Amino acid sequence: MPVLISSGAAIPFTAHATSPTITMPRVKAITTGSIPSFLDAILNFAESDTTSTLAHQDTWLAQMQAKKNGKLVMYGDDTWLKLFPTTFTRADGTSSFFVSDFSEVDNNVTRHIPNELENDDWNTMILHYLGLDHIGHKAGPRSPHMVPKQKEMDRVVQQIYKKIESEAHLQSTLFVLCGDHGMNDAGNHGGSSAGETSPALVFVSPKFKQISNGVPCPIETEEEFRFYNTVEQSDLAPTLAGLLGFPVPRNNLGVFIPHFLHFWKDSDKLQLIYGNARQILNVIKATFANSLFEANTPTEDCSLAASSVNELACLWARAEGHLIECDDTVDGCREQAITRLIEFSKRSQEVMSNTASNYNISRLNFGMILATAAVIAASVASLSCLRKLTLAEAAYLAVSLSYGGMMFASSFVEEEQHFWYWSTSGWLACLYFTKSRARGLQKAPGLLPAGSLVVLRVIRRWNQTGQKFAGAPDITKSFFPSHRLILWGVVLTTYFDVVRRISRRGFRYASIELSSIIAITLCLAAFIFKVSFTNADAPELLEGFSQTLLKGLESIPLVMQVRAVFLGIGGVVAYVLFFETKFGSVRKRKEKDSRVWIYHDLLTLFLATQSRVTNVPLFLFFELQFQIIDSLEFSLTELTLTSLLFQYLSFFAFGGSNAISSIDLSNAYNGITNYNIIAVGILTFMSNWAGPIWWTSATSLLLHLCINVIGGNILFWLAAGRYKGDKQH
Repeated sequence: MPVLISSGAAIPFTAHATSPTITMPRVKAITTGSIPSFLDAILNFAESDTTSTLAHQDTWLAQMQAKKNGKLVMYGDDTWLKLFPTTFTRADGTSSFFVSDFSEVDNNVTRHIPNELENDDWNTMILHYLGLDHIGHKAGPRSPHMVPKQKEMDRVVQQIYKKIESEAHLQSTLFVLCGDHGMNDAGNHGGSSAGETSPALVFVSPKFKQISNGVPCPIETEEEFRFYNTVEQSDLAPTLAGLLGFPVPRNNLGVFIPHFLHFWKDSDKLQLIYGNARQILNVIKATFANSLFEANTPTEDCSLAASSVNELACLWARAEGHLIECDDTVDGCREQAITRLIEFSKRSQEVMSNTASNYNISRLNFGMILATAAVIAASVASLSCLRKLTLAEAAYLAVSLSYGGMMFASSFVEEEQHFWYWSTSGWLACLYFTKSRARGLQKAPGLLPAGSLVVLRVIRRWNQTGQKFAGAPDITKSFFPSHRLILWGVVLTTYFDVVRRISRRGFRYASIELSSIIAITLCLAAFIFKVSFTNADAPELLEGFSQTLLKGLESIPLVMQVRAVFLGIGGVVAYVLFFETKFGSVRKRKEKDSRVWIYHDLLTLFLATQSRVTNVPLFLFFELQFQIIDSLEFSLTELTLTSLLFQYLSFFAFGGSNAISSIDLSNAYNGITNYNIIAVGILTFMSNWAGPIWWTSATSLLLHLCINVIGGNILFWLAAGRYKGDKQH
């Protein structure tokens, strides 16, 4: 590709992709030139969905199908088959969500290329490769798999271009290479960061050497990913229409890329741009009042118009007036007219893009008024309680009100993790001072919240998330890659801790030796799977491991390994649930209650299996926090607030954020060989919300213990009262 760009045979652009930056809405934008909605982001995850089809809409695929030799072929992402179910004569689709596959999914596309390039019965061939996207989801943009995959794609480009040069029936072929979206520093997409919204767009043809002398390639890295001239991704639709000679799609809002106007004579240039602008005007008229565009007196400065719609009307009137007055004898007249029309088209594109995300403000205001009235009514009703607030209740109220107010600022929503980190730190500091004052600094329980603060500081630095600091140095991405021994040391410690807990309190009717064997076998299987998974996902973290061991593990399919872990966990749950419950009727209440602990420990093992290896040690730190909380004498309110804070905090500690791009699909296919929306949905939820799920389970245990303690105190008080009464009698 660098050779083609430098020689002028390829013309590169940076194509701005509007949010949501996921496949279905971006393919809609590319094929129709329109602006996608966030509903498409939801439909993107439903493989069986048919409501999102574009079969009956005007697209450049439909226009190409209507031309002579109008056969279309497609290989790759089956999103195209969902959007265009009856369009392709030949097709071979692959699920875009099976992100564990880097190779087969692309080989399935490449194997069709030689035969199709020999065929002359089609006029459009679409190849949608998924390997780069899958590598990003699994291991991020800096994965060692990334460069080899890019070189593989470069060889595919070379193969196709050589055929275009040598085959007579391909002499007039236009080869377009583009990304439907980019990716952020974590390898995900869906949001609006610079990396996600700046995919490449390259037009390739030997004929481009007539209008281009080439540009330098590669060029220096640019922080905002604006490597070449920036166009909108939707501009592809009208540009293809102009270059290939078919009508612009009816709902198009894209603007013809002016760089290619050199192919036309001056009179044809104006006609091409005017047709594009006229088509956009029809969309504008269908959206806004028609009358505004019928009679409008142009002004020198249209930016002073009362509204954006009036500004568009002014720009159109000015462009149309320039066309009417234009005379071939006037130098530069057509160029000025083209400039005016492009100005109108681009401004219309901006206005319609904003309109797509407009909301009914009056209804939102009405809802806010109702919510405010409800809050005031509830506050008045609980006014008597507010006069007697404890410290925990006051803190709970402050956190709730602050969090609600924070939701009104988008920047706070993007960086929500800081709110929970600081709120939790502040609350633990309050506990430290109150417990120290109550017990005295010489007693250990008063210092435990301080220890919790130290653990919290480590957790905060584990994963940098949000928008501003997503790529900042942290423990998982900056420390562990160069300190692999420490990583695997804390991972092993985490699994040893799970072994200890399961063997200690897991099996009441089995010997300690048998319990230990079961626990060790189960956790060893989970650890082996994690090593095998990391070998495929991020092999750089396994440098120094025995290659013989790793090659031996490669011979065992990952699906079989993780299924063995899941079956083992399920078997232990079934044993505890049925066997021990059946024979537990004669046991004491305390022994019966111990069953909830084994469920929690097994859940920890399952969640660790569903987490990236670099996040597994977080469960060890969560257990430390749990033990600290358990050792302190908390009231129910203190316990509830502390647990809620850790539930929210843990979501961000795992690398989550409020952006759809932070959804991690790397563990969504554990144990699955084919796409199943229910199974994948459950596994995706468990892996992305592993922290909150763990703390929800831990909270139930803490509340159970707290209620038992309170119940014991009440029973003791009643017994003491009865003894005192008997003594008086």
